[in-house]
Amino acid sequence: MGLRRPRLPRWTPLGLAVGSLAFAVAVGLVAGLDSRVQWGLIAALVFVAANFALTAAVEGRRQAVDKLALSLIWTSFLVAVLPLASLVWETVARGIPTVSWDFLTHSMNGVLSWQQGGGIYHALLATLQQVALASLIAIPIGLLTAVYLVEYGRGSLARAITFFVDVMTGIPSIVAGLFVLTLWIMALDFGYSGFAGALALSILMMPIVVRATEEMLKLVPNELREAALALGVPKWRVILKVVLPTAIGGITTGVMLAIARIAGETAPILLLVFGSNLINANPFEGPQSSLPLFVYEQWGYGTEEAYDRAWAAALVLIVLIMILNLVARGVARWKAPKTGR
Repeated sequence: MGLRRPRLPRWTPLGLAVGSLAFAVAVGLVAGLDSRVQWGLIAALVFVAANFALTAAVEGRRQAVDKLALSLIWTSFLVAVLPLASLVWETVARGIPTVSWDFLTHSMNGVLSWQQGGGIYHALLATLQQVALASLIAIPIGLLTAVYLVEYGRGSLARAITFFVDVMTGIPSIVAGLFVLTLWIMALDFGYSGFAGALALSILMMPIVVRATEEMLKLVPNELREAALALGVPKWRVILKVVLPTAIGGITTGVMLAIARIAGETAPILLLVFGSNLINANPFEGPQSSLPLFVYEQWGYGTEEAYDRAWAAALVLIVLIMILNLVARGVARWKAPKTGR
């Protein structure tokens, strides 16, 4: 019993958190700090310092350093999550009053910026078409490139592909739009269309798919490949039936991250799709719109009615990405290899 060091009660972190919050509120009121973010930062600093000092006094320096690291981890997590939660809350609160069935099934044809009404049907339809076309182009190319780099690639060609994939990962979206504008519209004399926008989006999507798939394939144990090859299975069949199904969960997550990025791009759409308030169901001919472009245009009008439509369109875009992620995770779980004893 004499070797056991004293311990703080279990309710100590909660009590310190409440006390730190009360101290931060008092300091904010006395100092005239109006921002709740400043109050939160003060509370976090006081909590970390008080927790370290109290633990060092009661449990010793070793336990104090351990709790300091844990406190910093949780504080960093909250600092990272709070802006995201605030953004989602603001979008939901300001977007829900405008979202309705009419808003989802009507376009902006004949609706002026200062008028109520109108909808995003033309932008929603165009976004789904453009993202689908970009995915059809980028996903097969990205998957095959990653399979080559991991399973077959050796020498200077593989190094060159890896280098250009890394370069493409960091290019601005406007550069991809300018490239397609120069080649597809100006050089080949094709007009503005949703397909032109999908080409630019596929350029942005491809390196993300390659890099995510490559990392997931590297995580597949070599023993699985060797066991299948030892049975006389051809290498292409090993990749198709063993390697890809094992990594399908991570690959799906990477693909959804790529789709989430291109679904929110505005610059290539502004250059190549050109924007339209009319419903155009043909992505290969004529200008279209998109949800990000719709939000940009409505916010630029500067009227309250346009602001409401912009918030509602942003909410629909977030919900759309969330649904796609849930569907992808369901497919990944369904196709993942079954484990058992």
